[in-house]
Amino acid sequence: MRTVSLACLALSLALAAGPAATYAADKPAPEAKDEKKDDSQLAPFPEAKSIKQSAVIGGKTVNYVATVGSLPVKDEKGKTIGEVVYTAYTVPGAPTTRPVTFAFNGGPGAASVYLNLGAIGPKRVQFGAQGDAPSDSAVLRDNANSWLDFTDLVFIDPIGTGFSRSRVDAEATKKAFYTSENDIKYLSRIVYDWLNTNGRLTSRKYLAGESYGGYRVPRLAYYLQTQMGVGINGMTMVSPYLDPPAIGEDDALSPLPWMINLPAMAAGHLEREGKLSAETMAPIEQYLKTEFVADFLAGPKDKTATDRLSAKVAEITGLDPALVRRMDGRVDIGTYLREIRRDQGLVGSVYDSNFTAYDPFPASARAQYGDPLLTTLIAPTTSAMVDFVTRQVGWKVDARYNALSNEVNEAWDRDNSDNPVKDLRQAISIDPKMTVDIVHGWDDLSCPYFGSRLIVSQMPEFGRADRVHLHMYPGGHMFYSRTDSGAALRRDIMESYRAGA
Repeated sequence: MRTVSLACLALSLALAAGPAATYAADKPAPEAKDEKKDDSQLAPFPEAKSIKQSAVIGGKTVNYVATVGSLPVKDEKGKTIGEVVYTAYTVPGAPTTRPVTFAFNGGPGAASVYLNLGAIGPKRVQFGAQGDAPSDSAVLRDNANSWLDFTDLVFIDPIGTGFSRSRVDAEATKKAFYTSENDIKYLSRIVYDWLNTNGRLTSRKYLAGESYGGYRVPRLAYYLQTQMGVGINGMTMVSPYLDPPAIGEDDALSPLPWMINLPAMAAGHLEREGKLSAETMAPIEQYLKTEFVADFLAGPKDKTATDRLSAKVAEITGLDPALVRRMDGRVDIGTYLREIRRDQGLVGSVYDSNFTAYDPFPASARAQYGDPLLTTLIAPTTSAMVDFVTRQVGWKVDARYNALSNEVNEAWDRDNSDNPVKDLRQAISIDPKMTVDIVHGWDDLSCPYFGSRLIVSQMPEFGRADRVHLHMYPGGHMFYSRTDSGAALRRDIMESYRAGA
């Protein structure tokens, strides 16, 4: 199964619905308007609230102000139709030219908590390491790998995620907020409004997005440049979902999905053997761009080509050669994750194949489990964020916090186009000073790195290596949860920001 999502498997785990209300025959049900307040009657969000904090980042103490607040989304008549909640970390006393980075997670349906409390914010909660559990402590600690010492940070929760909310009915909400086009338009306005409200339009401006957030970022950059009058100095795409058609599995003729997935499977195998490096991956990438394509296109009727392809796929993935041959060398992600440790009763995560959990139904022919990684991180990240917002900052709100919203994901109007790649090219073509960083974990099968490798290799000359940087790190989709990978990411991005100064 392939979905457009930072949390593609978690979002498929819909919470069991509560029992339907029942009424006695002689007691009529109340009118619908009494069951749910009209959205326009919702209590207003509190005013923005700030506190002073500090964290040791990069070996030095950074004093900063943390602010939680909301910005309205208005329709063409000026009516407020939604409210977007943000969390900002700013260093007081810095010049207004200091960089500011706007960060988005993906889904669609994910709040920005993962980049905030896992990757680049000044505080972090532990998640993503083998052995982590939903009941682990949700206490925040300093994030030595934060970016706050070289850029202010503003984390945006799109409508329907975090505490952000729509103020119109379900149909109007879907039309206004849950399409790829309108998502870009209203979020661009939120970026503009935050900059204008906080007097930061003359600052250097950057965007960062993870997974579907990586789909958003190049489109936001181009829209801000050309429609909102806001120039973007650079963007960072973390495990991005950049080219939906390339990784779709609907087209049985194309070798691309298999080419893009296999390097991540091979990386997981090499890491388990302690051999993962750019040097060991290079010949695998070369094989996939050459011999693999030829043998794949020969088709299963060519027994010699299929035997050769299957043997090589089994070798680089570590899977049983007989199993791979039965599949004609076309190993899907679900099979790989379930078979690599079947003898131990363990299954891997699509976000990091080497993060595992027990298969609750190992004898079942059909996979019946939630993603091992995502099902462990929802509880600590949600609890930590709600505690931070409501208790530490004191921004009191009576609402549920949606770290991952199944409702948003299901309602999303998916447009499987390659607009992010088109907008990426257009954005950098009109601004020769813009820098781009695309960063991936080797083991990620949700948004595999090899797709970005192929995209970058097709860039025209203006997308040369000193402007568009592709980095890979040990780990998976959320590779930054590994301390060493998070530190390497920080060093690489800091260098890009310095180069653009």
